[in-house]
Amino acid sequence: MAKVCWPYFDPEYENFSTRINPPRVSVDNISYPDCTLIKVDSVNKPGILLEVVQILTDLDLIITKAYISSDGGWFMDVFHVTDQQGNKITDNKTIDYIEKALGPNGYNMESVKTWPGKKVGVHSVGDHTAIELIGRDRPGLLSEISAVLANLQFNVATAEVWTHNSRIACVLYLNDNSTNLAVDDPTRLSVMEEQLKNILRGCEDDKKVGRTSFSMGFTHVDRRLHQMFFADRDYEGGGVTTEVDSPPSFKPKITVERCEEKGYSVISVQCKDRAKLMFDIVCTLTDMQYVVFHATISSDGPYASQEYFIRHMDGCTLDTEGEQERVIKCLEAAIQRRVCEGLSLELCAKDRVGLLSEVTRVLRENGLTVSRAGVSTVGEQAYNVFYVRDASGNTVDAKTIEALRKEIKDTIKLNVKKIPTSAKAPEANGWAKTSFFFGNLLERFLA
Repeated sequence: MAKVCWPYFDPEYENFSTRINPPRVSVDNISYPDCTLIKVDSVNKPGILLEVVQILTDLDLIITKAYISSDGGWFMDVFHVTDQQGNKITDNKTIDYIEKALGPNGYNMESVKTWPGKKVGVHSVGDHTAIELIGRDRPGLLSEISAVLANLQFNVATAEVWTHNSRIACVLYLNDNSTNLAVDDPTRLSVMEEQLKNILRGCEDDKKVGRTSFSMGFTHVDRRLHQMFFADRDYEGGGVTTEVDSPPSFKPKITVERCEEKGYSVISVQCKDRAKLMFDIVCTLTDMQYVVFHATISSDGPYASQEYFIRHMDGCTLDTEGEQERVIKCLEAAIQRRVCEGLSLELCAKDRVGLLSEVTRVLRENGLTVSRAGVSTVGEQAYNVFYVRDASGNTVDAKTIEALRKEIKDTIKLNVKKIPTSAKAPEANGWAKTSFFFGNLLERFLA
């Protein structure tokens, strides 16, 4: 079969083509009674599907259906979306943002480029220093990491922590407690890096067990976490997989077939539906250098069915059994990294140095393991979300939750949510109805 490759585009010609044929974006709340229809037509370019899906998922929108076609020089997308509660998108600010972000000047928007909750910068982003950690997970590790940062007078303003296959990956944004600015003292940074490496290394002599680095490039946080795990080869399984790592109810079914007529490999994914599922799959395919030419996405109750027609960037299809198996393993890992079952603990308190250390210490002392965590700061308020299980991987009992409430007392507000096994987004019982970290921080620059 003849190879079909991406042609070379001169950057100036690509910009000229975009100016001649600017992207067209429409947000339609009339055609369907239960969802908002978003249509995007634009000149095709590598990575454009991921860019569009990334913007929609950053707004915490749920993609219930999607139809993708980008075979040739034109890119055409149709997305059926709702908010986290299953309602149409009716907020004018959100609609205006979607039209601007996906429109002709979308990626020149300063707000998109500098959104601190979604980017990993080079050494520092504004008033924050971004660091990346990856290593072997163990009970209490997050508590040890946060204790080191607190002792060095570093404040954790924003963080995202994932675990999978007995590995942990984190992206953290820090500032100096005394100045509230990025840390630029090379000596302090070197001390921090060495101490964190020692913690990640644990009792192992192998230096590859854990790695600490300052952020590289200008990359979306969720995408960067996928990249870190992919480089760490977590899809091969670095240790004993527990129920916490990979709940059986979320085991995806993935197949790879060939479309002889058009020269595509067809990847079919069937699994339990959840928020950001399409982003995780498209992100992984893109970082593995596969191009999506067509795709169909649909949700049927609690389950999702997604089909992607792909080729490698060099024009080749997945012809060997080894290639197919690798793609299947990588997609399974990408889907399962974000999966959490059990309880989520949402905590709100006045921000201060050592807050994260205090909270994670309390979780550790009560025998809880953290499978995923998010930290964000808005003004003087810190919002932490922890997805937890007990030490045996079981759901946390009411007695432990009551002990937590007593220990944190009135200084930290705690909300406990049981994560549904079939819903796309957890329902809140109390004062918070959406996740605290990153989502809804859009108002920071829409206001």
